[in-house]
Amino acid sequence: MRIHRDPKLAVIRQLPLFANCSEAEIQEIAAISDELWLPQGRELTHEGAHGQEFVVIVSGTAEVYKRGNHVATLGPGGFVGEIALLTGRPRTATVVSTSSVLVLVIARHRFLSLVDQLPGVRAQLDEVVPFRQAS
Repeated sequence: MRIHRDPKLAVIRQLPLFANCSEAEIQEIAAISDELWLPQGRELTHEGAHGQEFVVIVSGTAEVYKRGNHVATLGPGGFVGEIALLTGRPRTATVVSTSSVLVLVIARHRFLSLVDQLPGVRAQLDEVVPFRQAS
């Protein structure tokens, strides 16, 4: 008998944002997220744009810019897009991949539902959002 293991589930289990999720919750996250490979130089978010998705970097790197100034580098486990989705305000930063990246993308309505259903994810986001808004 051969056991098939979904690689998306394995990836989600390793992401710090979802570390406290149950197996059922991990499966729900996998079901609502899309995996995308994006090339180097691709904008993941654009400052001032209306946010429609939440993006988690699985592999690769990206640079974060606010008002044209470099403010952070993201790698595996880094995520973007939560502020615009949670607040309804425009994107607060431009994020550009500096290598090819594998990302998980969750559409706005699914992300908001996920945050409502998973208090652990909401708590983790609540810790990050004020810091990110201030910088």
